[in-house]
Amino acid sequence: MTLTKEDIDFIKANMADWLAEQSLGKPPAVYEIELRERMVRVEEELRHQRELMREGFARMDERFAQVDKRFELAELRHQELRQDMLARFEQVDKRFEQVDKRFEQVDKRFEQMDKRFQQVDARFDEMIRRHDRHFLWLIGFISTVGALIVAAVKLW
Repeated sequence: MTLTKEDIDFIKANMADWLAEQSLGKPPAVYEIELRERMVRVEEELRHQRELMREGFARMDERFAQVDKRFELAELRHQELRQDMLARFEQVDKRFEQVDKRFEQVDKRFEQMDKRFQQVDARFDEMIRRHDRHFLWLIGFISTVGALIVAAVKLW
């Protein structure tokens, strides 16, 4: 529903009468004084609210400053922890280097043991060859003595 030009003219013409009937268009003097007092109170309250807001903003700035300090302290702690961790990692690296050196020494000892075992194996091989030769000489000696005994018995 749209207002036509005639409707608007009618409203303009009768608005003052309607407001007067409601006593809002031309308020009495007492009501006007009350309105002015209310406006003064509202202005004072607005001024008070503005002061409270400024005070709240100042407190927020202080809190933000405190939070910034806490972040700075946390950053310092983080840096200290990081340095401590780096120092510990360096110690761990040194320990690993020491363990590597020990393993190298153990490897050298194993190499020495391998050489000793090779020497022992060579000695055993040499002893087996000697025993084989002695066994062959012993068999040859026994068979020769046996043959001589058989020849002596046949000749007699």
